[in-house]
Amino acid sequence: MRFPLMRNNISREDLDLVIEYLKQDDPILTNGINVKAFEDEWSKWLGVKYSVFVNSGASANLLTMAILKIKYPEGGEVITPPLTWISDVASVLQNGFTPVFADIDPTTLGMAPNEIIKKITHKTRAVFLTHVQGFNGLTDELLSELNRRDIALIEDVCESHGAQHYSSKLGSIGFISNFSFYYAHHMSTIEGGMICTNDATVYQQARMLRSHGMVRECSDEELKGSYKLDNPDLNPDFIFAYQAYNCRNTEIGGIMGRNQLKRLDTIVKKRTKNLEYFLKKIDPSIYRTEFKTKGSSNYAFNLILNKADDILVNKLMDKMRKGGIEFRRGSAGGGNQIRQPYLKGIVPINHHLEFPETEHVHFYGFYIGNFPDLRFDEIEEICEILNSV
Repeated sequence: MRFPLMRNNISREDLDLVIEYLKQDDPILTNGINVKAFEDEWSKWLGVKYSVFVNSGASANLLTMAILKIKYPEGGEVITPPLTWISDVASVLQNGFTPVFADIDPTTLGMAPNEIIKKITHKTRAVFLTHVQGFNGLTDELLSELNRRDIALIEDVCESHGAQHYSSKLGSIGFISNFSFYYAHHMSTIEGGMICTNDATVYQQARMLRSHGMVRECSDEELKGSYKLDNPDLNPDFIFAYQAYNCRNTEIGGIMGRNQLKRLDTIVKKRTKNLEYFLKKIDPSIYRTEFKTKGSSNYAFNLILNKADDILVNKLMDKMRKGGIEFRRGSAGGGNQIRQPYLKGIVPINHHLEFPETEHVHFYGFYIGNFPDLRFDEIEEICEILNSV
């Protein structure tokens, strides 16, 4: 591919730091001081009190829903996006909640705030909102309504590092937020994710859930002591508070994350400039260009036909393949999650048809690569190919 989805996301400097660390006689490789330092530095950058580094964004989703289940053991409903990665929906199901879907806003690709509000019931336990591909999915109206009804906002920011709602970074606003550091994202620890919160109880739960549910992973000495007092017949090093997981990351991930974080703000600026240039160059008579870009931190160029046109969409895919443009049809997660086999028997037959905006993106939407070393002349060449369809 001449124009891949990602290029050069891990630098020579990142690799050299890892190599230097490995040259020690007996380097600690599992979760250690670099992981903790990365968590602290990430919290400061994001503007939250606590962060917990895990092995993937999907694990961050899973543990977040496990924390919600601790709060609501009886279950309930979680308002969930139909246009997102599978782990957002799967983690809801895996923790015994019922996903309730809300259609998207075509200008942000996130769940439309008015659709979310319409879906809230007395069974709603949280809104699990994905900030899709760098766009801000929040509005003041939505935040006010969730606050008024005391409903938790959980932010999936896996594709939107550095995006903002006014002066606050996305991921610093909700009850909990999740990030991913997969190779193609704004920054990479190869695989990796982060759970972020301002809630001290959530922080301790996330630390324990990340590591088999072990109480010794808790950093709150008073809480740790209470478990020991309540369980005198157990070895204090092996008290398991929750039926949990092993989602720890490594010192290698911590080293890479700390170094990549130093250049994240620069990366965000370059990605944003690329998006602005791309939107100027693609043909608005063919493609949607009316996106809410204020505060955005672009992950990928969204390419969505204005109108449903099966002949045109096939011509477009042919042009992109011949032009060496790597693409993903359906945008985030392959389009409408409600169409996927894992939801058969869980959602009603033809339920996917109730989400027309998501359905349009499923068939007539794509994303293509945007990354920091993508040049303007390359963007021009990409747009020439796209516009020639």
